[in-house]
Formats: sequence, structure tokens, C-alpha cells
Amino acid sequence: MTTRTQQLTAFDRLLTIMDELRAKCPWDKKQTMETLRPLTIEETYELADAILDQNLNEIKGELGDLLLHIVFYAKIGSEQGDFDIASVLNGICDKLIKRHPHIYGDVVVNNEDDVKQNWEKLKLKEGKTSVLQGVPKSLPALVKATRIQEKVAGVGFDWEQPQQVFEKVEEELQEFNAEVKAKNQTAIEAEFGDVLFSLINYARFLGVNPENALERTNKKFIKRFQYLEQQAKVKKRTLSEMSLNEMDVLWEEAKHQ
Repeated sequence: MTTRTQQLTAFDRLLTIMDELRAKCPWDKKQTMETLRPLTIEETYELADAILDQNLNEIKGELGDLLLHIVFYAKIGSEQGDFDIASVLNGICDKLIKRHPHIYGDVVVNNEDDVKQNWEKLKLKEGKTSVLQGVPKSLPALVKATRIQEKVAGVGFDWEQPQQVFEKVEEELQEFNAEVKAKNQTAIEAEFGDVLFSLINYARFLGVNPENALERTNKKFIKRFQYLEQQAKVKKRTLSEMSLNEMDVLWEEAKHQ
């Protein structure tokens, strides 16, 4: 592993390159925070994919891409006279010290839950009017539901036992099925949302990240379905020409690949 001096030298190298690109490259000169935003979102998802794939080489590369974006935003901020990379770094350092009084102060904690509760209480003391204020509005709904539940649990608004949450899931499923039978489309959608929300809550109690779990299932499904497509080509047929039973046979094969 590299030394702290080597790490600082590498970071300084990136800052220097960013200065040069901003001054000389036509594309880099044109970028604004608004034009970078969708690219940053894309890079974040690419990092998330690499993490789920457990591809360490890809993770390293995607971290570099994301770090470049952070440096890019800081460079634009410095040009506008609003902030620079030093104020960004000092800002997060100050926040971490303030939010960890059990490390940098005299607060005593017994476990991870104590740390989370202290974190949310400190944020309210800093001027937040709601523990949910820090949940980004543009988060995907599944991720947002997870963060909402984590936030409120951090101030003690939570179930006591996993079984209670599972019973809530069953209750919501019954209400959902009742609306399906009644064929009330608006109510069906509302109850389906409640089912998902309660399942996400249950996943939290089981230590399962629902976003990761669903994405792994997506990847698994894609891999198996592409096996069906490949085998259909081998048989010189298309999937639309095959019966469901024939596709089921290939699907079972895919599960054992």
C-alpha cells in the first residue's frame, strides 16, 4: 500500500491535471455543475454496479471517475468564488468531528444504534426541522423508502421485533388482495405501495438492503433470460416461436448453469 505522502502527492496530481484541463480542453472548459450532474449520477450507478459485481478493479476505476467529478465541482466553485477543494474537505472533516462526539468528545455510546440516534439528534440541533429533511427528493423510490425508515428509526420511531414487521407485511398483503378482488385500481396502487414499504421495512430488520437484493435478482434474471435467447439461436428458433413449456425447460437449465 502507498504511504500518506504518496496519497497526498497523487491527490495533488489530480488537482493539477484538473487545473490544466479546465484551462486548455474545449470540453472541460464548457462544463458547468448542471451539465456534470447527469454524468455524476451515471458514474455513481456504475460504481454501484461494480460493487454488486464485487469487481475490485472496476470499483477502483469508478472511484477514480467519481473523485474526478468531486474535484471538478470544487474547481468550478473556486472559479465562481464560492468554495474550493480545501473548504470542501475541511467542511466534511468538521462535520465528522462534530457528529462523532463519542470519538472527539465525552459522549458514551454502547452500540451502532446509539451512534445513529446521536447522529440524528445532532442534525436537529444544527437547524434541521425534520429528521426526514436530509432525504433527497430525487432518490429512486425504493432507496428513498429505505432511507426514510432508517431516519425515523434513528430517533426511536420503530418496531421492537422483526415478527411485528412481518405481521404488518401480512396485514398489508390482505388489504392489497381485498382491493384486487374489488378491482379498485386507485386503491390497488395505494395498497401495493404499502406492501412494498412494509417489505422494505422488514428487510431492514433482517439486515438486507432491498436495493441490492432487487438488483442482484435483476442481474440473475437477465443472465438466465439471455441463456434462453442463446439456446433458442442454437436451435435456430426465436423465443416467440417456442411454447412456454419449451422455454421453462431452458429456464431450468439456466438455473443450473
